[in-house]
Amino acid sequence: MAQALVSLSEGIVSEPAPLEFTTDGVIRIGKTRVTLDTVITVFKQGTTAEEIAYRYPSLKLADIYATIAFYLNHQQEVEVYLQQRQQQAQEIRKINEARFDSQGLRDRLLVRKAEREVC
Repeated sequence: MAQALVSLSEGIVSEPAPLEFTTDGVIRIGKTRVTLDTVITVFKQGTTAEEIAYRYPSLKLADIYATIAFYLNHQQEVEVYLQQRQQQAQEIRKINEARFDSQGLRDRLLVRKAEREVC
């Protein structure tokens, strides 16, 4: 029994969180397109790791647990990252709204819809 425990302890290694940092500053989970923002946001809303795995089948359950553990161990740093990402998203939204006339687009789409209904 003692020998089995020794050999088991020799095979256990600590693995880093499965976080991939992209060149544009986005943190993704493993080799997937799912972002840290997505996983942590739904986790904070009360979603379990198993539910997250169900919603995002490209994620491995072990990676979800590792990501949640990373968040819990580095909560302050992750919250700063999430706030920065939210600010970036708001800035991009403002730029897009300034560049594109959404009311004009809506009007054009309504005209097209009306034309199709006449035919």
